[in-house]
Amino acid sequence: MFASPGGVTRASYAGRVERNRSERWLELVSTVLLALATVATAWAAYQSRQWTGEQAQGYSHATATRIGENRSAALANRQVQIDVATFIQWIDAHQHNDEALAGFYRARFRDEFKPAFAAWLAEKPFTNHAAPPTPFAMPVYRLKATSEAERLESTAAADSDRAKSANQNADNYMLAVVLFASSLFFAGISVKLHSVRARAAILGLGCVLFLGTLIWALTLPVQLAT
Repeated sequence: MFASPGGVTRASYAGRVERNRSERWLELVSTVLLALATVATAWAAYQSRQWTGEQAQGYSHATATRIGENRSAALANRQVQIDVATFIQWIDAHQHNDEALAGFYRARFRDEFKPAFAAWLAEKPFTNHAAPPTPFAMPVYRLKATSEAERLESTAAADSDRAKSANQNADNYMLAVVLFASSLFFAGISVKLHSVRARAAILGLGCVLFLGTLIWALTLPVQLAT
């Protein structure tokens, strides 16, 4: 068996060289993982912040739209009340054969109510029992304020859905931050271990966690501006 003057055998010398080579590789992998995980963590945190802003804007738009919806719905209710009141007065005057008073109220029907009233009269409601009971049951009776309220409700619902989706994206990216930070932790702690096998195991775990999180994060939508 060959021995150096210092008493080191060839086998032990080869083992030391192999150990040094493994340590250098582990240090290199650890350095690369530290760099990539740091960048990935920062990117995921940025995306989480962007989607949080998108969520806030979505809910803000939905709230403003619902305020407009409530105003349109309130206007529609007032208009219906006016139509009902004038129609009842017309019915009362008509039943008392006061054509002058009936004409007075009919002339003051709102423009949106007049087509429904004319269509209702065409059904001969006073003699035709199959006719709709009032003009308000006619399909032609449709208020613009009601249509606007429905449109705003649809818009607000869409804004709320986008806000919920943005919130989910923000949560996903925040989870990615935690996972990337965990791989960063494994990469950092691996350099503190003296056992090559332990270092390789911890570093391997960090690499697997980083790659798995990276692949998943690449499937998430990206928001560059709010």
